[in-house]
Amino acid sequence: MNDHIFAAIAEFEKDIIKERTLAGLGAARSRGRLGGRPKKLSEPELLMMRRLYADKSNSIEEICKMFKISRSLLF
Repeated sequence: MNDHIFAAIAEFEKDIIKERTLAGLGAARSRGRLGGRPKKLSEPELLMMRRLYADKSNSIEEICKMFKISRSLLF
């Protein structure tokens, strides 16, 4: 019986932590903070990279060296 009580308390605590986290993220967003990892490439760089990749006269290695990125970021 005590196990059920402790489980209920643990679940209640988890819900409180989740609410506080979401409230904190919302408050940060309202102050203009987005969070997360910064983008490696800007939109113009992404557009240029896509054009170079679609051209097929450029190798993947050349494109990666040009933008200083790995192959996994290209795809």
